[in-house]
Amino acid sequence: MDHDGQLQLYTAVAVRLKEAHTRVRALQVPEGVRMALTRKLLVITAAAKHDLAGAARRLERFIADLDEGRFPDEDG
Repeated sequence: MDHDGQLQLYTAVAVRLKEAHTRVRALQVPEGVRMALTRKLLVITAAAKHDLAGAARRLERFIADLDEGRFPDEDG
């Protein structure tokens, strides 16, 4: 991927991660569920440092799960 494309993807992932964190904070769910969702976002954030394209795909799946109301159990 060229430098401009990489930068655009990085920016898009950063914006989507911020949006996802905001959505998770606003959810009316038990604290354990919120913590599990936050952990998933932190894992995606860490993955972005090594595999930006893979992290972008994982983030899109995460957001799709949020959109569909699919949340993890309180214990993760």
